[in-house]
Amino acid sequence: QGQYDISYMRSIPNFVLMAPKDEAELQRMLITSINYDGPTALRIPRGSGLGVAIMDEGWEPIDIGKGELIEEGEDVLIIAYGSMVASSMDVSKILKDKNIKPSIINARFVRPLDEKLILPLAEKIKKVVTIEEGTLIGGFGSAIVELLNDNNINVPVLRIGIPDVLVDHATPDQSKNKLGLTPEKISDNIINKFF
Repeated sequence: QGQYDISYMRSIPNFVLMAPKDEAELQRMLITSINYDGPTALRIPRGSGLGVAIMDEGWEPIDIGKGELIEEGEDVLIIAYGSMVASSMDVSKILKDKNIKPSIINARFVRPLDEKLILPLAEKIKKVVTIEEGTLIGGFGSAIVELLNDNNINVPVLRIGIPDVLVDHATPDQSKNKLGLTPEKISDNIINKFF
């Protein structure tokens, strides 16, 4: 089960852990991983990609630990990892229909986290949501909570991911539906927690 890899790999010293939001970012992360002088893990989810255009040439690495601000809003900060970035964009559409304007970060890396991007936005917006396709115990959301705590940023955090259950074999969509990881269910959780 791939749901545990974030938890056990992010505890390894000097280890770089990353996951792409789409096929084009996967290309760039592959080059990043090859060029990095140290151990890395590149998490690739099951199933089909989003179908985005990939680069024919000029593949550029990503700076280690550099996240991406995809959307700016003032009501809630959503920090998503890997394949859940696409879901967070669908969540954003649902929230905007309810007049809630989110900021969305594509974290790209669990280790190291982009502190310069995450910390100021968390302190300013004061409502944080993490979205991952891994177990919540020791996972990406836990890394964000630790980062905020270590920097004395005391804001509420809603962690969305796989709860402490064994997941039956299924397609990715079936699993997400059963575990409450669809955009509709994620949006409901955010609204119930913060609005």
